[in-house]
Amino acid sequence: MQNVEPVTGQTIDHGGNLAGASTRFPNAPKPWIDLSTGINPHAYPHSDIASTAFCRLPEPSLLQSLKTEAAKVYGAASAQNVAAAPGTQILLPLLVEAAFGGSVKPGAKAAILSPTYAEHARMVRLAGFELIETSNFEELFAADLALVVNPNNPDGRLIERVELLRLASHMASKGGLLVVDEAFMDVVPSGHSVAGDIGAGLAVLRSFGKFYGLAGLRLGFALAAPEDVNRIEARLGPWAISGPALQVATRALADIDWQNAMRKTLEAEAARLNEMLTEAGLSVVGGTTLFRLIRHPQSSALYRQLGEAGILVRPFVERPEYLRFGLPSGDGWERLTKLMASKPFRQLAEAER
Repeated sequence: MQNVEPVTGQTIDHGGNLAGASTRFPNAPKPWIDLSTGINPHAYPHSDIASTAFCRLPEPSLLQSLKTEAAKVYGAASAQNVAAAPGTQILLPLLVEAAFGGSVKPGAKAAILSPTYAEHARMVRLAGFELIETSNFEELFAADLALVVNPNNPDGRLIERVELLRLASHMASKGGLLVVDEAFMDVVPSGHSVAGDIGAGLAVLRSFGKFYGLAGLRLGFALAAPEDVNRIEARLGPWAISGPALQVATRALADIDWQNAMRKTLEAEAARLNEMLTEAGLSVVGGTTLFRLIRHPQSSALYRQLGEAGILVRPFVERPEYLRFGLPSGDGWERLTKLMASKPFRQLAEAER
């Protein structure tokens, strides 16, 4: 268990920073193969966006249509349980504010099941909670606010639905809140999401951009009790979602055939990546079908070799033995295969095995 003191102004290094990668590896061949984000490399093939989506303020009915489709896909009771915003990152503090009446009492405790996505810890500290990061699920029960990323980033850990509902019931009994971040739930077999159980003591975050490969739209959802959704939307104000995002996302959420076909594609490509990593002498220790996590004593050196070859993966400063690989696309497969078959990479990967 790790107690973390409140801090402000701290920034966190995330994947996808190609300008930063070019600074670290100025001689790397271009274009970059960016495997650092865990975002689907096969973007939803949306049709042309109507010009009115750019030149007019979005109609309220378009937001309602988006929320209706989101409720259907994610399993929420109705559109009244859905708040939409430019990404889930902005939604977490708004959700906490709504659930706790706009202020956090002195001494209020938050617990995050870790290791996981580091940005949530930063936002919880900024909200004023005393934070505990723990790998012990049972320790979450002592907190006022509990947060679980499910499936987890970066190791793909899944907490069973019955366990999450047990924790949510406990939170409801004492006026607390469990937030389950289901950013990668779109690629998990049905039966694990708790989006259909939201209410007192339980709220869910869902990311749109990761599965649909459209992270640049900046769209996420909070699934919560209607009164909390109303409070969130009052804070967001009108037109929080752009017209183009409303148009594209509503179509994508309604396209069940594409979603089902894409899950099969991702399963096949994750298996291919798994095989490549294993054949190169690397140990895959977790992940989802959008990314694979490896652990190796020479991960920092492997990261440098990849970077010098123009292939960006996700390192973890706080856990330097890990690297996360997203799925390649196009000639990214060939470049990754070529590098992993090279003698210098093989020698390094097989060191200390």
